[in-house]
Amino acid sequence: MAVRVTGHVKVVQRKRGPVFYLKYRLPDGRQVECLLGPRWTGRSRPPAGYYTDRTAREALQELLADARRGTLAGSAPAAGKTFADACAEWLRYGEHDKQIATSTLADYRNVVNGYLLEEFGAATAIENVTKERIEAFRERLLDERKLSRRSVQKVLVLLHGILKRAKRRGWITTNPAEDVERVRVQRSGDFNVLTPAEVAAVARAAASEQDAAVFTVAAFTGLRLGELRALRWADVDFAGRMVFVRRNLPCRGDERTPKSGKVRSVPLIDQATVALDGLSRREHFTGPDDRVFCTPLGGALDENELRLAFYAALQEANLAHLRTKEDPIVFHDLRHTFGTLGAAIWPLHDLQGYMGHADIQTTMIYVHHVPKIAAAEQLSAAVAAAMGASPVVSATSPRSSPELPITERY
Repeated sequence: MAVRVTGHVKVVQRKRGPVFYLKYRLPDGRQVECLLGPRWTGRSRPPAGYYTDRTAREALQELLADARRGTLAGSAPAAGKTFADACAEWLRYGEHDKQIATSTLADYRNVVNGYLLEEFGAATAIENVTKERIEAFRERLLDERKLSRRSVQKVLVLLHGILKRAKRRGWITTNPAEDVERVRVQRSGDFNVLTPAEVAAVARAAASEQDAAVFTVAAFTGLRLGELRALRWADVDFAGRMVFVRRNLPCRGDERTPKSGKVRSVPLIDQATVALDGLSRREHFTGPDDRVFCTPLGGALDENELRLAFYAALQEANLAHLRTKEDPIVFHDLRHTFGTLGAAIWPLHDLQGYMGHADIQTTMIYVHHVPKIAAAEQLSAAVAAAMGASPVVSATSPRSSPELPITERY
């Protein structure tokens, strides 16, 4: 027997301010409570996604009218699952089925607990997470500007994945996030790199031979920090002039395959060979299964300590200005150094394989940083010929010179 459809608006105080909730009874007798959105208390026109007392009451009346007509999303018999259930299921699926890295999974949990559960409510029926609520959430995050567009994009991508998983489990019939406009992020394509001479200077300024080798190998093989920490001597093929990248060790979690999920190999150039050869002559931890870069007891190096050691070496090498500018250099830029150097020499598909990029578009960022000396000289000659003048000889900036003695030991 159908019951009377009723409801009311209530205000709840949250850390970010007051928010409206709608509590109502469906024709089948179920009582539902869902988050509407933040309450606007200012005198000006409310921003997108905010509600005044009047617009909150209007939203309730529209909802009740849809419920009486039977057109309200979620008014069909429910699966009995909450939004918290959907989040927990996606995290379980990510950990056990997709085998997401522990560090990445921890980031996802932070987003779930810090944003999604607070926004949509842990006890909210999963079918009551609607497109309209997601759109309001999206607009508010963008308007508040407390998060970067990239961070907002990540939050919404995670929400889409949670709802997609709930749909596959049969808890909802459609994924309401599918039709929500995605947040676009414009990448500048800019990043920091060191010249080979600057890499050598940083290595000479390093506090230890091992730190010097880490910086050199990072810059001339392009291995990620986690891949450097997981590198074993069995992965270094001096005779074949290559390094195998078989593992990655994130700052949190256990060793796993590299980020791409595939083993790859990287050319071992002379400068990196010299650095690794020096470490291979140490007294301990030189067996095939020992770590190339390790603590005094043979364990994995700490990520933060490696970063701090790199920044200290930059200071000692009179390159501290690279840390004080608006876009400061970071350890990962040593990988960008390799990418930029490699793009000037190898076909992009080869560089893609060496760097372990799943998408060639990721590798394309290095094309824009390749010196255009030959192209500039060709066009200069063509312009000079058209003007009936002699070509102008341009000076090369000292910092752009890639020359580095092959046998130099850092």
